[in-house]
Amino acid sequence: MNGTKHIVIKELTRVFTDKKLIFSLFILPGVMIIAMYSLMGQLMNNMEQDIEKNIPTVYIQNAPEDLDATIKATGFQAEITYLTAQDTTDQLKDGILDGSVDLLVVFEEGFRDTINAYANQGDAIPEVKTYYNTAEDYSNAARNNFVTNVLGVYQQNLLSERLGNMEQLQVFYIDKDPESSVIVDPEKADGKMLSMLLPFLINIMLFSGAMGLGVDAITGEKERGTLSSMLLTPLKRSQIVFGKLISLAILSSISAVIYAVSVVIGISGLSGGELGGISISFTFVEMLQLLVIMIMIVYLYVALVALMAVMARTSKEASTYIMPMMILVMLGSIMTMFSGGTEKGIEYFAIPVYNSSASIQNLMLGELTLTQFGFTVGTTAVLALIVTSLITRAFNSEKVMFNA
Repeated sequence: MNGTKHIVIKELTRVFTDKKLIFSLFILPGVMIIAMYSLMGQLMNNMEQDIEKNIPTVYIQNAPEDLDATIKATGFQAEITYLTAQDTTDQLKDGILDGSVDLLVVFEEGFRDTINAYANQGDAIPEVKTYYNTAEDYSNAARNNFVTNVLGVYQQNLLSERLGNMEQLQVFYIDKDPESSVIVDPEKADGKMLSMLLPFLINIMLFSGAMGLGVDAITGEKERGTLSSMLLTPLKRSQIVFGKLISLAILSSISAVIYAVSVVIGISGLSGGELGGISISFTFVEMLQLLVIMIMIVYLYVALVALMAVMARTSKEASTYIMPMMILVMLGSIMTMFSGGTEKGIEYFAIPVYNSSASIQNLMLGELTLTQFGFTVGTTAVLALIVTSLITRAFNSEKVMFNA
């Protein structure tokens, strides 16, 4: 036990007395995450403002005489050019494709006459075609605004002319006050929104922290020759293994906490100072469950990274071994993002990586059962112990440790 403690102290001292390591492992990633989200928020805000300020270029062919009055009444802002039936629109369609024209609206010839002539079911109903480019933000916005604010209002005006009393079309109301009929648990609703993303982020951050630290702590020391010197000391190799893994788990946890705080700060800044109005709270038992799950995940990821690192001859080779494992972690985490409200059988909580994401997701929804929690922790612990035993065997192999 004293040997393991000695290794833990040695590893923590090595990191926390190196200013460059502290900066690269803990400070720089947090700053970069906050800066990334802040930049994303600024760019998104600039894009939205740019679309709102843009005055779209709109061409309208065969416009009814009373359409202009509706456009002015609705306040639709655009550079509008009216075309007759004889004007060609081929060049305008090319302009929509290259982005120089935002919208082309074509009313059917004799539009008002066809509407006025309608008398019986089966009579002709005229069409309004809107040509726009879904790949252009300006064109999309122009089309949506014109259809909603102009054509929608114009359609209602024409119906009023035809029917006189529009209430004849309103047989009954569906939720006149929608908010008064919503029955929902706000905490669960907020938890559902966050549970789509946070389990993925937590797993990726924990694995990234373990990967960044584990390669240097094991393969790096093999390359520098310091690990060979450590193996020649009276310390048992099992003590060295546990000391390495525990110290890496501690450092990875600190790194993950910093990442998590940075993400929350970044998202808060992106949504205007509040996390989108989202709030979530845990009971003491739920916080304890989350802590246990994260500790087990951290140790498993550290053990997996350490196993790859101890088998590799160089840091580059170790990174090559670890990357496929990171992809598997990503896939296992992503699966929970698309599971929705699907009921998960207990067998799913025996699948490594996926079970931790599913448990965190259920925990945020307040739906994690003790059985699910037990399966997750138990399966993760068993796998971590198996990997630890493999690392110990590797440490006891002179061929592996001395790259023979």
